[in-house]
Order: sequence, then C-alpha cells, then structure tokens
Amino acid sequence: MKRAFNHLPYSISQRIRRVVLPKDMETFLLISLGAIFGANLRYWVAGWAAGRFGATFPYGTLIINLSGSFVIGLFMTLATERFLIDPRWRLVVAIGFLGGYTTFSSYTYESMNLLLKGETWLGLLNLLGSSLFGGLAVAAGISLARLI
Repeated sequence: MKRAFNHLPYSISQRIRRVVLPKDMETFLLISLGAIFGANLRYWVAGWAAGRFGATFPYGTLIINLSGSFVIGLFMTLATERFLIDPRWRLVVAIGFLGGYTTFSSYTYESMNLLLKGETWLGLLNLLGSSLFGGLAVAAGISLARLI
C-alpha cells in the first residue's frame, strides 16, 4: 500500500508555495521587500550625508553609489562563487534592496564582469556609454520638461 504523499514530486516548501503563492507573485513580493529597505536606507543616508557634510556637493549620492557597488560585488561573488544560497536571496538583495538603494551598483558590477571576462570593449562601452549617454539623456529630459 502506498503512502498518501509518495506521489508528490515536490518538497514541502515547494508544495506550500504552489498552493499559497504563485511563483510570479513570490518574485514580486521578494523584490518589493528588498526595495522597501533599500529605498528607505537611501533616503536616510542621503539625509545624513547632507546634514554631516553639507548640500553643496551630492555626498549622499556618492556614498550610496560607492557603498552599493561594494555590496553588490561582495554579495554576488559570495552568492555565485563561494556559497550555495537560495536564488531568491538574489531577488531580495541584488535586485530589490540594491535596486532601491542604487542602480549604479548594477551598472558597475555588470561593467566589471564584462571587463573581467575579457570583454574589454563591451565593458568600457557600458561604463563610458552609460555615463555619457546617461548625461545626455538627463539633458534631453530637462530640455523637454522646460518646453512643456
């Protein structure tokens, strides 16, 4: 006689997830949870830096971009090369938290990855192209807004 649950191919957590939360919704919520904390930390760091160093230079943005770049390098290396972690942590930390904290970290990580893989032209294109064309896109947005 077969046991009642022998025919189920999923672990308990997978069975519960399939019943309670569809995969797309789970992904959405994990990214959202990380983003809530990342965006609020960004707000706090920017305010702290302005109060500490003044607002004549965007010190907060500089601190956020540099610390976010450091954290994504550390986290993604640990997550992909050193430890076997649940891929959902990448959703929470790399996409959600750091996406809410700074998108600069993704840009620098992806550029460095290209350079380290020997894709020098693509890495430099991403680094310089994003900066140059990003600046031009901001200027275009400002110009358009002033026309309205």
